[in-house]
Amino acid sequence: MKRLLISIVFAILTVSAVGAQDSARDRTDLTRLLDEFLIGAGSNDPDMHDRFWADDLIYTRAIGQRIGKAELMKGVRSAKPPKPGDPVTVYSAEDVRVQQYGDVAVVAFRLVGTTVKDDKTQVSRFFNTGTFVRRKGKWRVVAWQATGIPNS
Repeated sequence: MKRLLISIVFAILTVSAVGAQDSARDRTDLTRLLDEFLIGAGSNDPDMHDRFWADDLIYTRAIGQRIGKAELMKGVRSAKPPKPGDPVTVYSAEDVRVQQYGDVAVVAFRLVGTTVKDDKTQVSRFFNTGTFVRRKGKWRVVAWQATGIPNS
């Protein structure tokens, strides 16, 4: 009986350790995906947007508008390419928090957009929360909420 109990405890600890490793790997993968997306978003890369957003996306914009992937992609694809000398915005994520629930994860962070225009730096900040679902081994965003943070 004692051996059986030790075997069960060992099995539980092994499963827990494997699960923790998988969860840590998923957090790393989600953070990397977010960072790659922000680089692609800065250059308005349609392929990156298409890979990031799920087809059934619900996106609530900071301006109080709710759109889906089709409308979002239409805007990305119709954007005019920047002209030489146009200001470029670089996006980054701060205070990234990942909470995972199996094949679903909530990623919350502070989005920082830094734009240099006429030798002046403008910074905008937003709280963003995305719900990611792993489908066929790939993480995609099914819901997104952006909230502007007033400048103080």
